[in-house]
Amino acid sequence: MALDRVILSFAGIMILVSVALGVYVSPYWHLLTVFVGLNLLQSAFTGFCPAAIIFKKFGVKPGCAFN
Repeated sequence: MALDRVILSFAGIMILVSVALGVYVSPYWHLLTVFVGLNLLQSAFTGFCPAAIIFKKFGVKPGCAFN
């Protein structure tokens, strides 16, 4: 699986988990949703994604978005 799909899957999972935790545990978990969204937005403009760096170190092959 390419790095692009791994990053997008990871971001989607984090958003769904944080929304569920925000509803059932504490509304403060919605801050994680905001953080993930802001990180996706900044990486769209800058190309810098900390999660992509981490996943590359785990051996995930780069895709076209994160070279």
